[in-house]
Amino acid sequence: MFTNFNTFEINNQGVRISGRIGGKVDGKPLLLIHGHPQSHTMWHLTAPELAKHFRVVMFDLRGYGDSDRPATDAAHSPYSKRTMARDALQVMSHLGYSRFQVLAHDRGARVAHRLAADHPHAVERMMLLDIAPTLGMYENTTQLFATLYWHWFFLIQPAPLPEALIGDDPVRYLHSVMGSRYGGLAKFAPAALAEYERCAKIPNSAMAMAEDYRAAATIDLEHDRADVAAGKKIDTPVHVLWGAKGVVQQCFDVLKLWRDRATQVSGLPVESGHYIPEENPAVVLEEALKFFKK
Repeated sequence: MFTNFNTFEINNQGVRISGRIGGKVDGKPLLLIHGHPQSHTMWHLTAPELAKHFRVVMFDLRGYGDSDRPATDAAHSPYSKRTMARDALQVMSHLGYSRFQVLAHDRGARVAHRLAADHPHAVERMMLLDIAPTLGMYENTTQLFATLYWHWFFLIQPAPLPEALIGDDPVRYLHSVMGSRYGGLAKFAPAALAEYERCAKIPNSAMAMAEDYRAAATIDLEHDRADVAAGKKIDTPVHVLWGAKGVVQQCFDVLKLWRDRATQVSGLPVESGHYIPEENPAVVLEEALKFFKK
C-alpha cells in the first residue's frame, strides 16, 4: 500500500517508534499521525498523493502499529500526549526536520495539539480530523456522547478489566469500535483492515490502548487545564475537518471549542463519518493541498 516509501525505526529513550518516509526529497516535510485503534496504514489512500507535493513522514504512535508498547506508571505519563508529542518531535529531528506541517486524525490529532502547544517552533501548520480538544469534549460530555463513544469511558476503567476484556478477543474489540460507526467495516480496504487486526493482536496492545485513554482522562487534562489557567493559546494555524455524519458533529460545536484553544482556526464539516481519510480521501487531499504550504 506504500510503494516508494521507505521504513524507518527510531529509539526515543528506549521506546522503539516505527514509521515510513517518502515523497519529494526536496519537498516541505508533512507529518501524518494516525488515530485509534489504527496505525499509519490509515493513510494508504492519501499519503501517495500527498507525496507528490511534500516529503511525507508517517509513524505509529507508541502503543499502536509496530511501535513499542512500553510499561506504564501510576500517572499514565508514558502514554500522555506530551510524551507522544516528544516521540513525534524525535522522529522529525532524527530525519533532519526541525519545522514541519502536521495532518492528524483522532488520537493523533490530540498528539498534534500537544505538539503545537509544547513546541510551537516546530509546527508550521496543522490540519486535524474529526476531533475537538480533549478538555472541551470531556467538559461537554452528554449522555448521547457517552453512549456513542462508549470506548472512551470503558478504556479509562482501572486495570486489568479493559485489558482482560479486550485481550480475550482483540479483533472483536477492534471491529466493535470501528464497525459501530457510520458506514460500518465495509468502508475499510480489506488489506488495511487486516493490518489493523494484526497489530491489535500484538502483545500488550490492550494495555497500551487503555493507557492512552487513561492518560487522556487524567494527566492530559492536567496539562490542558494548566494551559487554560495560564491563558495560553496555540498560535499555529489550525484547519479542522469533521464528519457531517459522525458523533463529533452531533455532540460538539467544533469550531468554538478549537477557537477557545487556538488563535487561528478554520474548518468545516465534510461528507463522511469518523474515518475521513478512508471514507472520503478526496476531500482530505483537496483541503490539505489548499491549506498546507508547498
